[in-house]
Amino acid sequence: MSAPLRVAVVGCGDVSSVHFDAIAHDPLAELVAVCDTDAGRREAASARYSVPGFASISELIDAVHPDVVHISTSHDQHAVLAIAALEAGVNVILEKPLAHTREAGDALVAAAEGSGAKIGICFQNRYNTPVRAAKELLESGRLGKVVGASGTVIWHRTREYYEDRPWRGTWANGGGGLLMNQAIHTLDLLQWLLGDVQKVTGGAATRTLAGVIEVEDTADLVLEHAGGARSTFFATLSNAVNDPVTIEIAAERGTLSLRGDLVATFADGTVETVTETVTATGERAYWGASHARLIHDFYESLSRPEPFWISPREARKTLEIIQSVYDQAYPGRHVVA
Repeated sequence: MSAPLRVAVVGCGDVSSVHFDAIAHDPLAELVAVCDTDAGRREAASARYSVPGFASISELIDAVHPDVVHISTSHDQHAVLAIAALEAGVNVILEKPLAHTREAGDALVAAAEGSGAKIGICFQNRYNTPVRAAKELLESGRLGKVVGASGTVIWHRTREYYEDRPWRGTWANGGGGLLMNQAIHTLDLLQWLLGDVQKVTGGAATRTLAGVIEVEDTADLVLEHAGGARSTFFATLSNAVNDPVTIEIAAERGTLSLRGDLVATFADGTVETVTETVTATGERAYWGASHARLIHDFYESLSRPEPFWISPREARKTLEIIQSVYDQAYPGRHVVA
């Protein structure tokens, strides 16, 4: 790539800050435009980054012809905007989740696999140094067969968090609550580390935010993985604080503990620790540096013929886990695709 990629950001809400920061520090990219239906956010981003702002993705594409669009909107807009970009031949980096419903996710999978453009989904925690080390250890065979695992996301969210962005607490715009917006990353890691999920048993409920949101703030799951391993998962937004996310994996010859760092304990008493190697910068530095890693990897992938490895079909696996829980917990629910 002799010239920087011409990059635009669609959706200038909270999570867009990590995209803007990654773009600003990546030599492969140049920000050329922003887009948001909210005039205030659009104008603020346009002024801050000295690029034109647009109210629709079609206007943006027609005017500036970007090579890549980053989509960081409410969940219900993910699939429709990504499909519009792909149909215009524009590559896409899409925030999680893949879509707010199965049907919208399936439409995006089909569009991606019929397009000459590329798309990558932001499951950036797969790029965390300790997580990559855990994946390598599991694939090396040093631990033997995986027996099972557990995961937790025990966090805190306030009424004000939802009042600031009302779409977050709705089926129509968010597609769900805790599982779709906060716990999805840890669920994705469980299925990526242990293998495809063949059966989901789970429940979800609103424990402390009833009257504020119509979706769940607490959930519990049991996942049966290909190969015979079983994982259990608990998540809530009802805690007083945000506790560290955990993943514990038990295998024949040792255990893996992910609590920020990775601690691998082998049956012979050997203990290995892997820590994160990069300190993030920018407004959301507490989210870590892995967004920037994924984004740079996606940019580099554009010079290669194969699809980006975290594709819509890959991201659909975690969406299906969540939708299966919703089928069990809310059997009468209907969300327009």
